[in-house]
Amino acid sequence: MAISKDLLEILACPKCKGDIRLNEDEKSLICDNCKLLYPIKDNIPVMLIDEAENL
Repeated sequence: MAISKDLLEILACPKCKGDIRLNEDEKSLICDNCKLLYPIKDNIPVMLIDEAENL
């Protein structure tokens, strides 16, 4: 089950509070402003700055 569009609309990057988008593989979320990739584990976005990977 993928992340719903409604959830994507309300989620924001915890670092810059900017918009995020679903990665093409649908296993992570990307903040283009911060160049961070937030993982999705068990269909739950992990929106922790410490867990994010640099792009």
